[in-house]
Amino acid sequence: MVLRIRFGKRSVVSENRRAALALSALLDPAAVMALALGLWGIAAELNWVGSFAIPSGLFSHWETWMAAAAGLEFCAVALNRYGKNGGAAPV
Repeated sequence: MVLRIRFGKRSVVSENRRAALALSALLDPAAVMALALGLWGIAAELNWVGSFAIPSGLFSHWETWMAAAAGLEFCAVALNRYGKNGGAAPV
């Protein structure tokens, strides 16, 4: 006896929406982490806390971390909009 199982066809668009929502959920904590590092960098420059964990290089500046946090959050919001309503998110 041969048993055949047929699965419904999925559209590529619905899979893209799911992937967009999943990536959006992962980008939010990354943005919060970047914001925390940016605030730590500001506090270190104002001598409110000890030295910053990264002493030199591009990532030793608080401006880099704040820009990264803003960029990550912007991407998370755009992906969340795309995943929920299915349209292209306005940029």
